[in-house]
Parts: sequence; C-alpha cells; structure tokens
Amino acid sequence: MKARLFLFSMFLLIPVLALAGCNSQSSGGSEKAKDKETHSHEDMNHSGSSEVPKGLKKAENPTYKVGSDVMILASHMKGMKNAQGTVKGAYDTTVYSVSYTPETGGKRVEDHKWVIQEELKGAGDKTLKPGDKAVIEASHMKGMKGAEAVIDSAEKTTVYMVDYTPTDGGQKVTNHKWVTEDELAAAK
Repeated sequence: MKARLFLFSMFLLIPVLALAGCNSQSSGGSEKAKDKETHSHEDMNHSGSSEVPKGLKKAENPTYKVGSDVMILASHMKGMKNAQGTVKGAYDTTVYSVSYTPETGGKRVEDHKWVIQEELKGAGDKTLKPGDKAVIEASHMKGMKGAEAVIDSAEKTTVYMVDYTPTDGGQKVTNHKWVTEDELAAAK
C-alpha cells in the first residue's frame, strides 16, 4: 500500500516539477530584445567553405580588400559584434534580408541577414523587392536550403566573406558568409 501511495505521489509530482521548470525562465523584455539578434542564428553554420555561388562577381574596388584586418560591427551571432577579423572575399551583388520557415520544421526565422542574389533560385539578375518570394539555395543555417523566403529588404552593395575570432571566447569562425560593407570598420 505504501509503495502504491509513493508511486502515485511521484506520478503527480514529476509533471508539476516539469511545468514549474518551464515557468522559471526569464520573460523580461530586455532579455528577449538582447537575444533577438542571435536567436534566429542559433543553428547557423558558423564556419563554412570558401566556395561561393556560381556567377558571383568579385568586387573591383572594395573598401576592404582581401587580406584586410577589420572589426565586425554586426551582431548576427553571439560573439560577432566588435570581433576582429580578416577579409577572405569581397563581392558585388544584391543582398537580402529574408524571413522563412525552415525545411526541417521549427520556428519561423525572421529578418535573416544575409542571403545574396546568387543564392536565390531563379532570381537571375532581377533585384527582388520586399514582399517577393524566392527559394533559398544557400545552407547558412539548418533547414534553410529549399525554404521559401519572403524578401524583407534588398540592397545592391559589396558583401564580404570573413574569418573572425568571437569576442565571447568561442572558436575561430572561418569563411563566414555574409557581412555587408557598412557592418565592417578598419581594425583598430
């Protein structure tokens, strides 16, 4: 009888503890705002191949030449803002911020920065406009390749592939795609 009562008590106690654990996470607005920039990039392939999409043209006169030391001003991922890096490639293209639902399921990714013209299936040379839809051919993040994206913004600019050391002590990131020119500064 005592064993049954003990098992019954445990049966009730475990779900209560599980639910209490779910509620213990902070839901403060500032914490959510702080995580917003990196949350949608958690599954990002931090390091990648130096291979670039077919048809991508090297920039003729980039502000930051290949081999330049730079400071990254963007905060696409944890440890990226103010990281020291080196330019590995510079290309002239149209860069897009996109929103999409990963092919692998999960939460919708909003305002992902960046996907370039050459990474959108069938985009050709036509610059897409906010609200247009396109299929992503890049695999910067888990579930990205093959996902239908909605264009949030578009800008013709120079994009850079960079190597950098995260400011949070993480492992060196190689061939990160993409950072725009206004997201970089000369290294100090």
